[in-house]
Amino acid sequence: MAAPASSAQARRGQWVEDSDAPQRLSDVSQRGFGNRWRLQLPGSVGSELGRVLGGGVVPGSVLLVGGEPGVGKSTLLLQVAALLAKVGQGGDDGRPVLYVSGEESTEQIGSRAERMGMGAEGNNIFLYSATRLDSILAEIARLNARAVIVDSIQTVYLDEIPSSAGSVTQVRECTTALLRVAKGMGVPMFLVGHVTKSGEIAGPRVLEHIVDVVLYMEGGRQSPVRLIRGVKNRYGATEEVGVFQMFDDGMQVVADPSSLFLTSRRAGTCREISLDVSSAVTVTMEGSRPMLMEVQALCTRASQGPGLPPTRVPSGVKRERMQLILAVLSKHTDMKPFMHDIHLNVTGGLIMAEPATDLAVALAIASSYYDRAIPRELALIGEVGLGGELRQVPQTERRLAEAAKLGFTRAVVPPGGSAGSGRQLAKMQVQECRTLAAAISAVLGGGLAK
Repeated sequence: MAAPASSAQARRGQWVEDSDAPQRLSDVSQRGFGNRWRLQLPGSVGSELGRVLGGGVVPGSVLLVGGEPGVGKSTLLLQVAALLAKVGQGGDDGRPVLYVSGEESTEQIGSRAERMGMGAEGNNIFLYSATRLDSILAEIARLNARAVIVDSIQTVYLDEIPSSAGSVTQVRECTTALLRVAKGMGVPMFLVGHVTKSGEIAGPRVLEHIVDVVLYMEGGRQSPVRLIRGVKNRYGATEEVGVFQMFDDGMQVVADPSSLFLTSRRAGTCREISLDVSSAVTVTMEGSRPMLMEVQALCTRASQGPGLPPTRVPSGVKRERMQLILAVLSKHTDMKPFMHDIHLNVTGGLIMAEPATDLAVALAIASSYYDRAIPRELALIGEVGLGGELRQVPQTERRLAEAAKLGFTRAVVPPGGSAGSGRQLAKMQVQECRTLAAAISAVLGGGLAK
């Protein structure tokens, strides 16, 4: 006869038991979910977050938020708590939002809330400084919370697991327990996750498979711009991006990100200090949103001794992509980049991860190499192939329309990239180039061989 289960094991079994009997899919579908299924967050910040999440917060969902220390995860989630509290005040249940912190005291969180100017919505937010999962689950049940925020999951532990908080087993089991509570009670849960030195969420990779949504906060401490990127979403599209700026009173939405990242060019600063050389503008798709980015390059004669490789320092561009572009330039143009130190920088601390930015990176390098300026009104869109050819990229017309909206009057694209251009692009001169060498000649002029 099997030994009786301990009380801790019995409680753990209650967390993971099936919440409902099997139901017909047709019966479930007839409930008609639509937008009413989601919690619509109010205000501009709520609208921007809702777009990244696919329309709003789904009841019973578990969302994991990762990012480097100091990027603003706790500030953002305190704002989310305030937005969810406003949703509760507008409803008929009055259920509170529970903010659990295993890293800060309630006084520290209260000080942040005071700095952010949180007022009446604070009456419907309960702060709880705790790390023991049993205590957290008990408070969720006692308050009948409408939403829960746990900052962070690496600080929470289960008594019956003989390992320290933050271990692989603790993180996995605590997340699973919170998941079952979220599904059973229909409570959305936001979990903060620490990140490793490589930028990945710490703990087992299965952690990202357990949760429903994974959001990454990106941005440097030297820049107030913050990107919130959806890398997993069971309820909407992935790779959507929300753009915010950090202020003393919290995150504020950037209504026109492209204009923000090109402020110096629009203000004429580049013309005044002759920074047109080595600077190129492209249009990348961040989810469903086209955004203009500026990349700068600096080429100097290699100063290392004989036998030593030149310096390659890409910031905002993947090193592998930079090496590929340099190899193509060396093979299919008159450039000899292997004799130069090359530095790349994407302004605003952004990251160019899309192949459509290849042409801008290549032209920025060529501009610095030949010391010839790229016209300020020119946008560069296209992928560079290994044979030196330019390849089409998706949604070229939307990219061109975004550039035209910000005053760009010229663009260089691969063959077929200007097909279907409507009246919105009537004032833009779009030039198609088949090869990278042809694009360099069209943009920088002829007679460039050194």
